Amino acid sequence: MSIASAETATNRPLQKPAGNRLYTDAERARRDATKWTLVQGILAPLQFAVFLVSLALVIRYLLTGAGYDAATLSIVIKTAVLLTIMVTGAIWEKVVFGQYLFAPSFFWEDVFSFAVIALHLLYIFALFSDALSPTGLMYLALAAYAAYVINAAQFVWKLRMARLDAEARK
Repeated sequence: MSIASAETATNRPLQKPAGNRLYTDAERARRDATKWTLVQGILAPLQFAVFLVSLALVIRYLLTGAGYDAATLSIVIKTAVLLTIMVTGAIWEKVVFGQYLFAPSFFWEDVFSFAVIALHLLYIFALFSDALSPTGLMYLALAAYAAYVINAAQFVWKLRMARLDAEARK
């Protein structure tokens, strides 16, 4: 969606924040007012907890050969939580920035999110198509998890930048 069509669709002008600011004043107000900020605030740590449990189960399987079913179920759950946070995050971006994805302030985080989703969905495809061995599936899951960690770090960095900006503006 172009900026012009986003402006028309939301009846509010979209503008790039000044300097290194992550949000304009209007975007910050919308961010603080929407329930989707709370939803993201709940889902992000939940996803991280699911990731940690799943990572432990995957590593356990790779080290011992035990617990394949538990590791597999945990990866499927992690993928479901990832897709949920992606959909709700797109709604959050629409409310805050006037477009579902690729808002200038979160462009690269969204781009990398698609790589993370692709790896997780590739795992699901390989699982249900028997395209990889159990060990191959676990290594694919580890690749998806490595990408997730990078993407999570991108978002944590943005959260930190937003907090520093808010403190500087007080």
